[in-house]
Amino acid sequence: MNKTIAMSALVSLVVAPACVQAASLDLEQRIQELSRELQRVQDELSKRQESVMAIDKRVGLVENTLEEKSDHWDLASRINLYGDFRARFDSYHAKTPAYWNTVDVAAAMRGFGVTAASSPADIRRAMQGFLAMAPTPQAREALMAYVGAQKQPAQTWDNDSLFSNRLRINMEAKATENVEFKGRLVGHKLWGMQDYMEPEVNNNTYSPLFLSSRSYDGTAGRQPGDSSLLVDRAFVNWNNIGEMPLWFSIGRRPTTDGPPTHLRMNTGGRMATPVSYMDYPFDGASLGYAYDNPFDPGSSGRIRFCYGRGFESGLQTTDTNLNDVDFAGLSWDIYRKGPRFLYLQAFGAFNIFNVPGDTVFPNPIEIAEASANPNYDSHDIYLDRVNLGDIFHASMVYMDKIEKLKLNYFLTGGWSHTHATAIDEMGISLLGAWGAEPEDKDGYGVYVGVRYDVDDRFKLGAEFNWGSKNWLGFTPGHDDMYASKLYTRGKVYEGYLIWDLPTGAKMSQYSNAFIRLGYQYYDYDFTYSGMWLGAPTKITELDDPATAQFYAPMKDAHQVYLALEVYF
Repeated sequence: MNKTIAMSALVSLVVAPACVQAASLDLEQRIQELSRELQRVQDELSKRQESVMAIDKRVGLVENTLEEKSDHWDLASRINLYGDFRARFDSYHAKTPAYWNTVDVAAAMRGFGVTAASSPADIRRAMQGFLAMAPTPQAREALMAYVGAQKQPAQTWDNDSLFSNRLRINMEAKATENVEFKGRLVGHKLWGMQDYMEPEVNNNTYSPLFLSSRSYDGTAGRQPGDSSLLVDRAFVNWNNIGEMPLWFSIGRRPTTDGPPTHLRMNTGGRMATPVSYMDYPFDGASLGYAYDNPFDPGSSGRIRFCYGRGFESGLQTTDTNLNDVDFAGLSWDIYRKGPRFLYLQAFGAFNIFNVPGDTVFPNPIEIAEASANPNYDSHDIYLDRVNLGDIFHASMVYMDKIEKLKLNYFLTGGWSHTHATAIDEMGISLLGAWGAEPEDKDGYGVYVGVRYDVDDRFKLGAEFNWGSKNWLGFTPGHDDMYASKLYTRGKVYEGYLIWDLPTGAKMSQYSNAFIRLGYQYYDYDFTYSGMWLGAPTKITELDDPATAQFYAPMKDAHQVYLALEVYF
């Protein structure tokens, strides 16, 4: 037993140092591993710190750059730019009836006392003498035939294909919290031309598009021209005057493509202030007040008092009795709630000219005299510009939508009144015939239409308008390409379809892309549609030389249009 204990003790003494030595080696190895791990961690932290420092440096550079450029970016961010582009195809076919042209009749009448030297009173007496000499249309025709004068024959006017591009760039910017600027530049030209499709030829009174080809302030930017970008709109609004819903606006007015045009144009909302019977770009100012309807929560209205200048007579050294042409009137959003809209406008055009500014109208009496007399000493063969009186105009539109039927509709009525106070050198007054005494006349217009929204992309529409004998539509800024349908003295029928293209997600609130296909039929009842100079004559009663026309009258016209329009 004692030997066993002694042997165990001896073994323990021999083994113990070996175990201690093994444990010491294991601990040392562990410490070395921990040291290496710690070094790796320190190296990693060092690298990350260097990376953080590099990032901090880059952030500092970015902050400096942002600080340097912030003023410029602030300026850019305050300007909102958007616009639209349109490529359009038109096919146009029109007919003119046989008629007597004033140039031909004036040349034949030289022998009856109507000369270039005649005063308006002399012209009136000469015309009365001519009518007394030949009291019936048949007698007057025989008299014209005797001196060799002939009627212009009936003709057909065709343009099978006409292509055009139009670019419009809109801009908006706030100057202060309550002062904002809005503007629009427009470029509108025909393919292969740098002019209107019926170029303005001063003496071309044998064209049915003579009136449409006249370019002046009321057509600027609206008719195709050269490749220039023109200022279509540019005005400043001062809103919230005196912390009230009152505003003042001044500049080139938003007075084209007004309601209900936006239905046919597929813009989704109102594009201008006045009813489309007033489609006339001009410069002016307005003072407006907005209100909520206390009897119908959610409905609102606006009333504006407007002033503008349609013609500037310019600097003069002598009194020519030529005054500026000014517009003044009332523009009233009576009721507006959702798609329901009731609007009234009334205005006057004071001291209206016989010849629009920036253009000329040939004087057939002077042309006849100059052709026959080599010693003719007149300064020109064009009408001297004079003021003929005032024109008053009123119109109202009601629009709504039957949601269950997806049917938009509108009803529009108009009234025009001429207050004739003078006659020009050719002996003509506002809506007056050769040699007739000036007199006031009234005209009326009706314009109705519907648009059926088949689905989210496809729409079908139809419109009809009618104008009476003495109707005057103020629409030189029309978008009907050849002739405005809303100044027509007669009837116009139009049908169209719109297809919003499936081109993917919209990039902005303004974005849209669609095709518009339409057909228009013009059925004219009276001559001089859109013109206040000269007496309208029934299209079927042009055999009388006493009803000689200043330019070729239109009997009817057919127009097909196809447009690709992109809003961005």
